[in-house]
Amino acid sequence: MESHPTVNIITLGCAKNLVDSEYLSMQLKTNGFQVVHEGNMPCDVTIINTCGFINDAKQESVETILEYTEQRQQGHTAKVYVMGCLSQRYREELAAGIPEVNAFFGINEQKELLNALNARYNEETAHQRILGTPSHYAFLKIAEGCNRKCSFCSIPLIKGSYVSKPQEEIEKEARFLADKGVREVNLIAQDLSYYGYDRYKQHLLPELVQRLDQLQAFGWIRLLYTYPAGFPVEILDVMAESPHICNYLDIPVQHIADRMLKRMRRGHNRKQTYQIIELIKKKIPGITLRTTLLVGHPGETNRDFSELMEFVREVRFDRLGVFAYSEEEGTHSARTWTDDIPEHVKQERVDELMGLQQEISSRKNHQKVGSTLRVLIDDWDEQYYYGRSEADAPEVDNGVLLAKAVHPIVEPGRFYDVTITEASDYDLYGKVVES
Repeated sequence: MESHPTVNIITLGCAKNLVDSEYLSMQLKTNGFQVVHEGNMPCDVTIINTCGFINDAKQESVETILEYTEQRQQGHTAKVYVMGCLSQRYREELAAGIPEVNAFFGINEQKELLNALNARYNEETAHQRILGTPSHYAFLKIAEGCNRKCSFCSIPLIKGSYVSKPQEEIEKEARFLADKGVREVNLIAQDLSYYGYDRYKQHLLPELVQRLDQLQAFGWIRLLYTYPAGFPVEILDVMAESPHICNYLDIPVQHIADRMLKRMRRGHNRKQTYQIIELIKKKIPGITLRTTLLVGHPGETNRDFSELMEFVREVRFDRLGVFAYSEEEGTHSARTWTDDIPEHVKQERVDELMGLQQEISSRKNHQKVGSTLRVLIDDWDEQYYYGRSEADAPEVDNGVLLAKAVHPIVEPGRFYDVTITEASDYDLYGKVVES
């Protein structure tokens, strides 16, 4: 290898995986490697950080591994290593089926991966990262694992029990991000609601968010993935009191029919779900709510699905994602029930819910025409600058577009006041307010 070998890190799956890749990037850099995220060939080493959450994600991970082992055979990369969730759960099967990979590593084996590259883990830079996002926003992971017992979910089987990161370490990492110019920090974990209970025997998300807000370092602090059961209601007061905490919550409810929530082992029922949503809207008027729904779970009837449709019509979530049930080996659902809903029925239910949500999103967007929003600019192309309001989480939500012909000088990474002039089903179009 050269004196400064090049490493290309390919990250699949969620933002939590991206953060792991960012930590690894910094460790490699401190060992003299040149590191790129999603770079082009050729390179000395390719590291693939895999996802193993559902079947589609597994398939994508396997196809990506095969793609880069083919690149290795063609001489475009010298070594291929695989890490992450898929490797954690199926290491032996992968090693037997794809021997062209140099080695497989699990989710907590960065030190072992570094050793394979003759590199040393540096404790002093453990809180530091090389961002794979634009430099003005970042994801901040506050915990690993999950203690919930959802019947359909394989995450606890892959990641293990919930482990909260100490507040002091989170604050140290937040300061590092702020010093690097991050303007928006997005708190992530499999379940933000549970934060602190394993370590401190109390739910400390409100205290943590208040502590980060007091740094006065970020324009936006956003909360992603708050579990409905055991939701720390005190966080609503913290959010209401600070202009820097986005009036935005991602609270995945998955379903609303009591019999399905019970089958899914969600820990909340229909009544409790409505109660927490009503409380959130009362405490923070105008808040943006995102949720995730799961359709096609074994035993879901047409009546259950109709109940779910009516729930979406009534609550009118601002942002919504829908997944079709994927049978995951080892889960309670897979052990207990046959995957009895045909795939075409699952897809029809996904499409019907997303069609309804498209109508809701369109109405809500058109109601914003004429209003002025604070917008953070992320990117640009030949026609538009692409930004987001506080109602839009990066990479998953709507956008606010500014025509370049009207705005010759707009800087990514900066906040602008934007008057909304047009709306489509999912995006808004606007004009910067002259100062």
